[in-house]
Amino acid sequence: MAVSLALGFPLYQCGSRKSPPFRVSVDGGGGGGGGGGFPSFLPEEVHKIRDPFARTLAQRIQRLPVQVGFSESCIMSSCVMPRIRTDASPVVLLHCFDSSCLEWRSAYPLLEDAGLEVWAIDILGWGFSDLETRPPCNVASKRYHLYQLWKSHIKRPMILVGPSLGAAVAIDFAVNFPEAVKELILINANVYTNGTGVLRKLPKSAAYAMASLLKSTPIRWYAKILVFNGISLSSILDYTNVGRLHCLLPWWEDATVNFMLSGGYNVTGQIKRVKQKALLICSECDNIVDQKFAEKLRNELPNATIRQVPGCGHMPHIEKPYAIAKLIADFAQAASCEDRLVPIIESVACNN
Repeated sequence: MAVSLALGFPLYQCGSRKSPPFRVSVDGGGGGGGGGGFPSFLPEEVHKIRDPFARTLAQRIQRLPVQVGFSESCIMSSCVMPRIRTDASPVVLLHCFDSSCLEWRSAYPLLEDAGLEVWAIDILGWGFSDLETRPPCNVASKRYHLYQLWKSHIKRPMILVGPSLGAAVAIDFAVNFPEAVKELILINANVYTNGTGVLRKLPKSAAYAMASLLKSTPIRWYAKILVFNGISLSSILDYTNVGRLHCLLPWWEDATVNFMLSGGYNVTGQIKRVKQKALLICSECDNIVDQKFAEKLRNELPNATIRQVPGCGHMPHIEKPYAIAKLIADFAQAASCEDRLVPIIESVACNN
């Protein structure tokens, strides 16, 4: 109950839902590996992580300066930067509620192998940024921070990918800054809940107690059982260590409480205002977000298609990285082809 209240969404059982007619038949897999040192700003506990894909991506996390209006100086903001730059729209990966760019540990190298320019961004208040100045971490601050990061470092319309609550972040951002977003990819979108509104009226002391509970190993352990469609006991502890690593930074509790007490995301009124083309990805056995909401979202978005990934739970980019990487790459490459065709079509139309 504590987990569902804090995350702001209901729990469902996968066996009670009817599957939509779209399927992806690609099996899951892994990403890359490697050695080397970790950035000094990561908690020492990063050395306990065994997953080679998480270790490799952690070694690539950087902090970039982002100037924001609510701070006198730059916020050194954590992300994974692309190794290649292309003329096509960059793919920018967000993450779930109270998570980090390490979510993309398995899919990220596959997307790079597909020739995409890929960024994995930590949303303000989560991840591994330097927030010693304790900036506000409400929705408006998260939105503006992402915009300033985009404006300073990415600089071109992007394909914005949002899993779970990250889908609400993506929709909110796309509506408020449409010039920055070319297309959307929403994975098991958690967009029909009233944010963390149930927690807004908590006394601050109770909110801190809730935050302390959220970062505890037993709660994170239990969350992994809910999120994944079958996970071995040997993997649960390592996944837990990866998932709570950012919680060990000294500012995490303050940022989390600030977000909770602000009310969180509520984008239901923004969905029909989305102008961008969208790909919706839903999992066959998602115990967190019911598939009926994916169908509802497809009907409300002006230009959306939906695909289902079989045999996995709420985080298919970890469980089925090959499937997710293929869907993202195909969508991004189709967008790139459309960009190349538009000048040709316009030229032919003018000549005729």
